[in-house]
Amino acid sequence: MKAIFPGSFDPVTNGHLDIIKRSAAIFDEVFVVVLTNTAKKPMFSANERQSFIQKATEKIPNVKVLAKEADLTVNVAQELDAQIIIRSVRNTQDLEFEQNIAAMNKELAPKIETLILLTDPKYAFLSSTLVKEVARFKGELGNLVPPIVQVALSKK
Repeated sequence: MKAIFPGSFDPVTNGHLDIIKRSAAIFDEVFVVVLTNTAKKPMFSANERQSFIQKATEKIPNVKVLAKEADLTVNVAQELDAQIIIRSVRNTQDLEFEQNIAAMNKELAPKIETLILLTDPKYAFLSSTLVKEVARFKGELGNLVPPIVQVALSKK
């Protein structure tokens, strides 16, 4: 069975990587899809974000990483012949948001299911936005992001 894990991943965090690893243990093939959030100005290009994730997941054989222009997630899932959309939640606010998105996706593509994974508690506080803020003030990122992202953030 194929699944997609969509997101902006600007940048990818260790929380994202945990979800990717756990998803890869469940599904035959996991597509990590780097999408552009049209409501935000990204720090890294889609190609950079794709490269970070490819490097961080290179030892997970059933994970494929691709970058797409802004599109509906269900369109991407259908294009890749994926039956599952993977989402993760850190808290009740995330859950409420994801429930609405899952309902809309189900309306648009009834055959595609959404699987919501709970974030590992050690990453419950972690977000790309917070990572960028810590990096901006030269804070320690060692437990928050993969090494390739640490290096890239230090150059921004």
